[in-house]
Amino acid sequence: MKFKHTIHVFVDNFSVTYKQLLYRLVILLVAFGISWGCLTPFIKEFINSEALNSLLSGVRSFIAELLKGNVEALSAISERVAEAYVQVIDLFNTRIEKIVLAGLLLLVLIIVEKWFTGLGNYTTAVIINDKMALRKKSAFLRTLISQFKEAALYNLIYVPLSVLFDLMIATAALVSLFYMMHGIAYFFVILFLFVLIMVLAIAVKMTFTCDWLPALIRGKMGQKRALIYTFSRKGKNTVEVYSNFVVWELIILMVNVMAFAFTFGVGLLLTLPASFVLLICYETVNYYDTKDLKYFLDKYTIIKPEKERVITREEFFKGYDPDDEQ
Repeated sequence: MKFKHTIHVFVDNFSVTYKQLLYRLVILLVAFGISWGCLTPFIKEFINSEALNSLLSGVRSFIAELLKGNVEALSAISERVAEAYVQVIDLFNTRIEKIVLAGLLLLVLIIVEKWFTGLGNYTTAVIINDKMALRKKSAFLRTLISQFKEAALYNLIYVPLSVLFDLMIATAALVSLFYMMHGIAYFFVILFLFVLIMVLAIAVKMTFTCDWLPALIRGKMGQKRALIYTFSRKGKNTVEVYSNFVVWELIILMVNVMAFAFTFGVGLLLTLPASFVLLICYETVNYYDTKDLKYFLDKYTIIKPEKERVITREEFFKGYDPDDEQ
């Protein structure tokens, strides 16, 4: 039922996708401009180097002669490519400090960019929760400003942990698969394994962090309590949640690849922000269902728990709300 309810909530909040798109485009353009200005000197030094140009020229010549069937010329070209490759490696070795500095700078820029986009995700989660709990239509910019402090603190913790996890998994996968590859015939097998590992690993991360945002927003928990709650998986059907995230990832991957292939990338303008909104909808629905809280699927449909607690007379006069019970 969570899949069905998630789709309903997503459709009911689809307009948030356009606000996410606009917000992400602004952040992306600013980040690209800063990255271009900071990293261009490093990139130009290698692009304009004689060693790299010689290597690329040799590779192009090798492919051209191979397509022509001129096998005799391949030996000489291979030697030239090998020499150029050694020169490129030497160039990298002599510039190792600049490469490390550029890598660290790029990592910082990625973290800052993800921190800002995370503010948009937090805002989106608040808007979706307001709609599910109260049928309240919250403005994106106003919500972003009013929730800035909480969103900033959340992303200050979440983003570095997320980036570190992704880098560790991607590096481990690339290194291990690199040593497994012994020819171009295995390329698609290696690609398949890499995507499989990343999908399964990211699903682990999402499973253990899926309750973080809803606990802050709907549960009104503090950062520490929400963090403890999201990593505590007791009674939360962890296997089911994990398998659901794997399926969502595969669906999202397929839709985005198709959007890229059949619309020359234009469709990604819609499918990418929609992917984030969809995942936030699932996280919120999963939290409400786990906590047995009532919520609106749409204007005319309310999902209620199978057993609702009847509040006492004393609790009623004290203003007790069973939805707020944690």
